[in-house]
Amino acid sequence: MQVLAIADDEAKSMIQKETIMGYLPGRTGEWYTEGYLGAKFRIVGIAPVHLMWGLMEAAVQALKTVLVVGQVGREATSAKASSSSSQSSANGRLGNDFAKEADRVIQKGLGGAAGDTGVTPVQTAKQWPGWTLLWGLPDPTSFRWAIATAGINAILCLCVLDVVYRAPIMYPSHELSFARVGYVSHTSASLLIREPDGKQLPIFVSYRGVPGTSQPSIDDSWKAVGTEYWLSNNTDYTFTVVIKGLRPSIRYQYSVSNNHSGYFTTAPSQGQVAPGTDKLTFLTSSCIKPRFPYKPFSHPLAMPGFKHLAKWLPDLKASFMLFLGDFIYIDVPRRFGVDPETYRREYRQVYSSPDWPSVSKDLPWIHVMDDHEIANDWDGNTTSPYPAAADPWHLYHTSVNPPPVAPGASYFQFTHGPASFFLMDTRRYRSPSQPLPANSTQKSMLGPEQLSHVLSFLSRREPDGVKWKFIISSIPFTRNWRFGATDTWANYLYERQIILEAMWSVAPGTGTVILSGDRHEFAATAFPPPPASKWPVSATVHEFSTSPLSMFYLPFRTYEEREGEDEVCVKYVPDGNSKFGAVEVMGEGKGEQGVVRFRLFVDGVEVWEYVLTTGSSVVGGKGGRDAVWG
Repeated sequence: MQVLAIADDEAKSMIQKETIMGYLPGRTGEWYTEGYLGAKFRIVGIAPVHLMWGLMEAAVQALKTVLVVGQVGREATSAKASSSSSQSSANGRLGNDFAKEADRVIQKGLGGAAGDTGVTPVQTAKQWPGWTLLWGLPDPTSFRWAIATAGINAILCLCVLDVVYRAPIMYPSHELSFARVGYVSHTSASLLIREPDGKQLPIFVSYRGVPGTSQPSIDDSWKAVGTEYWLSNNTDYTFTVVIKGLRPSIRYQYSVSNNHSGYFTTAPSQGQVAPGTDKLTFLTSSCIKPRFPYKPFSHPLAMPGFKHLAKWLPDLKASFMLFLGDFIYIDVPRRFGVDPETYRREYRQVYSSPDWPSVSKDLPWIHVMDDHEIANDWDGNTTSPYPAAADPWHLYHTSVNPPPVAPGASYFQFTHGPASFFLMDTRRYRSPSQPLPANSTQKSMLGPEQLSHVLSFLSRREPDGVKWKFIISSIPFTRNWRFGATDTWANYLYERQIILEAMWSVAPGTGTVILSGDRHEFAATAFPPPPASKWPVSATVHEFSTSPLSMFYLPFRTYEEREGEDEVCVKYVPDGNSKFGAVEVMGEGKGEQGVVRFRLFVDGVEVWEYVLTTGSSVVGGKGGRDAVWG
């Protein structure tokens, strides 16, 4: 880097005029500056890969140009003092010389600027090579470092192209053929099957009880359950089969004629747990995106978080996965369209992941929708692009979910052994997040019909042995997440309070738990009723918000408990690219309270567990100190 002599006052004034007014003909220095600056800005504008550093480099080059002009101004002033009679002709000849020199400077580049114009540098400062690599800027004093930074920039460009375009272009997954298990009750099981190859038609589906087990009087003969003769792009070559007439707590095997098979175990009877066990275990998480974190040589559809989950499945023996939204990220890293095929491709790519079979072969998945299945922070009801987004959502997910609460609804309800569940839809029916305030009585997250069903679910008396109600929300119920709060229940406080009071009013002896996701962090929060209210402290509601399963975590902290809001932070775990929870609902013992244990897994390691009982009381407090409830 070359540092030149500072211009005198006349040259400074001339530069200021040129900077403000642009090119003023007849002044030697201005012509040179205009030509040099114009050319250099054109060159610099395309040189760096990173735009920010490109702008910084342009500013540096402009400063160097000002210093060159300053030196020229000094020489021009000296020439005027020595021969005032020949000033005009000298300036004319000098202007022509500068024109020629400027052309030579532009051709040779920055490195020859000072030497070619005859301007003598007063100091030379050697640039530390590390800045060249750190900033991504070419080094005018070292060809070796300039080549090195250009190579790094080229590699980074290739990585960006790889992560953004490789999967959509090279892995559209049109050929995907698979089968998976959805909702399994104590008498039925739902299967989703995709087969685009017409040569496989017709497709036959059959099932049997698993032989060689200790299950009493099991019928292990194969039984036909359905035949599909025709598939088309109207359903993206998918169809569903519901196997009925099953027995509770029995392990079954299914087989599809296009070379897919798997297993499932029916739910126990309501209020009970499976024979030989003392609990119901299910999993919860949300948010997945292939190849996060990015590894250049990994498969474009790899899911690192699935590997962590698969490692624990044999030990956990979970009955199902409750996946709480963001199964796809249609707008990350960029959106490629708003048509149904673009959305369908994202679903196919997840199911085409080489890591998908390890987390689905023996594990049914049940789903709710969140914003990235539609668009970020979606609050537009059924306007575009919701219809396009809902097409694969129904084909791949709701078609094998529990039955909807009402015909055509996208929220669901079911009971599995000792627990009952309500899966809310927090996207399709909500009011716009703006401009009404958070406590407006006119704002609704659920819409009047869904809200009515939620309140009915909370007020109903459960069958004997069912001691826990789980409310499933794709977004956090707590206000303690301060970043992006307008997209959560914190922006719909009036309706939230109605639901919270209904939770506190649940029949004695029954506990209420909220499960949510979305935040790419984990937090456990308690909602005790107001002091001196009609509700006892034992009515306290708890929320476990868990995500992501395979995505990035936030590098800054967004969860904060505040005085006066009566929401107690039980545990906050922000870090980790893979998080999931295992919920264990203990079976009813004679004369015992209902018990739930929550276990948190981060990047494949169990890091925390927590026990709730029906009739719990609040301990712990601000700052996320661990507490015992009960």
